[in-house]
Amino acid sequence: MSTMDVPSEAESELPASRPQARKNAAPGMTWVTLALMTTASVASLRSAPTMAVYGLACVFLYVVPALVFLMPTALVSAELASGWNGGVYRWVSEGLSKPLGFLAVWCQFAMTIFYYPSLLAYVASTIAYVIDPRLAGSGLYTAIVIMVLYWTGVWVSARGTKAVAGLSSWGLIIGTLVPGTVLVVLGLVFLGQGNGSAAPMNSSHLLPQWTGLASLVLIVNNFLSYSGMEMNAVHVSSLKNPAREYPRSMFLAMGLVLLIFILPALAISWVVPSDQLSLTAGVMQAFDAFFSHFHVGWLTPVVAVAVALVAAALGGMLTWLAGPSKGLLLISREEGYLPPFLQRLNKNGIQQNILVTQGVVTTAIALMYALIPNVSSAYWIFSVITTQVYLIVYLLMFTAAIRLRRTQPDHPRGYRAPALVPLCVLGLLASLAALAIGLVPSSQFGGGSVWAYIALVGGGLVVLGLLVPYLFLRLRKPGWRTPAAGPPAGPEGATADGGA
Repeated sequence: MSTMDVPSEAESELPASRPQARKNAAPGMTWVTLALMTTASVASLRSAPTMAVYGLACVFLYVVPALVFLMPTALVSAELASGWNGGVYRWVSEGLSKPLGFLAVWCQFAMTIFYYPSLLAYVASTIAYVIDPRLAGSGLYTAIVIMVLYWTGVWVSARGTKAVAGLSSWGLIIGTLVPGTVLVVLGLVFLGQGNGSAAPMNSSHLLPQWTGLASLVLIVNNFLSYSGMEMNAVHVSSLKNPAREYPRSMFLAMGLVLLIFILPALAISWVVPSDQLSLTAGVMQAFDAFFSHFHVGWLTPVVAVAVALVAAALGGMLTWLAGPSKGLLLISREEGYLPPFLQRLNKNGIQQNILVTQGVVTTAIALMYALIPNVSSAYWIFSVITTQVYLIVYLLMFTAAIRLRRTQPDHPRGYRAPALVPLCVLGLLASLAALAIGLVPSSQFGGGSVWAYIALVGGGLVVLGLLVPYLFLRLRKPGWRTPAAGPPAGPEGATADGGA
């Protein structure tokens, strides 16, 4: 969920290129192709400023969650996808219960409520470098941009427009690979000219400085950076030899993703001091510093336009907006989880009422950018809430995988994850640790009240991730069901993965 990078959908930085990666794979797909698809699904520049704060230690902070979270998620979801169609809803429903399956799908949808404000805050700060860089620190400006872009996306999505869907395939190239490569090359030339790095680059700074739990809090954001691996697990059956090729593909993807995450973060840390780094505008701060150094400052707004447009539209914000809500809709119409008002479709067959309701909540969240003095603090809070809500999905997935291996050991599986139970335990412990660490304020919270931070993050998790779905389940009525809507699981597990 790249978020929202996301996006995935669940997606993580619910990155913008994820919808393209989820198309049906052709039989006989090579493991290299799958690795590249996975890279496109996960990689994003949006989280680079967050880790650039730590300088060289960002390598450690990226590698650790890759080992304890990324790999367990990839391997476990591959086994589940190769045995049960329908994605996480089917996996959790079969392994645990249907209400918990709904909780998993709900959390995949709910995380986007916080994902889009954080994604669009990044876009707003990027656009600011075209207008006036000082606007990047304005909460009111950020709130206005979030609301305008989000409601524009709702307006377009409600009309069933499909023309922009093909643009998402350019998201990885234009929005990530090109600017990321340029950023790293500029950084290497900058250092090659004898300029000193803003962050120390020696062995004594390989590990984060330990000043208590707060010194490691930023690692929680990387769990969301790696989220969405379970989506590409649906392609495991397209490999000729899944047992051998899938792990190989995941290791290659992990290496590529780490390079895309780590190198731009390092480049930013070379030129922007950590105490001056904005979590939303960090990428453009680095470009601006490099371009000014090389006397080509006029390129800053050009890059800002490219990155902003790709992140906001071409990268898939519009094409992906309706995905998670459509998955929730299909499940809910079959099982009656949502009231008829939220199940209603417009003349184009789009779940407009869900999108509008989500938009009202998103607007309220966007206004918090205007109320919280430090934009980076607001960005960080919403990023953590996004991660907290999405981690519930993984807790359910890992638990369901263990139970399915024990209760249905003979169920046909195209791929069996090695040491599944230890992998699930590792993933569960990592997810629980991330949940706990997420409640500890980082330095980016700007010295605000610790209890206020815990109330915001913990309250967002409990209310949005647990209380709301509980109320839907508690209050649902038999008349809410619409069986004629079709099965809850679409091709590629679209309903469970949140995709269109």
